[in-house]
Amino acid sequence: MPRNGTRGRAAARAALICFYLIAGVAHLTVPDGFLRVVPEWVPFPEFTVLATGLCEIAGALALAVPRLRRAAGIALALYAVCVFPANVKHAIDGLAYGQNALGWWYHLPRLALQPAIVWWALFAGEAARWPPGPRWRRRDS
Repeated sequence: MPRNGTRGRAAARAALICFYLIAGVAHLTVPDGFLRVVPEWVPFPEFTVLATGLCEIAGALALAVPRLRRAAGIALALYAVCVFPANVKHAIDGLAYGQNALGWWYHLPRLALQPAIVWWALFAGEAARWPPGPRWRRRDS
């Protein structure tokens, strides 16, 4: 039987791989929705959407490779931090200007859960532990 949450970590990793593969392919095949949420201060929005899609796909594939897993988890965690401004813009524009039918029920949890997505990438990439605690346990004689 696997120890230390190995099955849970594998399930988290599989789900994250699927999530990022689907999102990455969507960035490449239907970029218009993503272009609308790129903040105005980001240069070259079309290139940015294309590059982020490729990053999502590369990160997902790298999570599946044991020797690349930790780096992929860290990279996807950083990626989730970097796209947070787009999520904020999506919420502000969608709520203030009625550009989409999504309301607070969607945007508020999405913004609030962004730290969980960062942790999820670190956990799936074996760069974080659950439950958190000391890595080495001292043996008392």
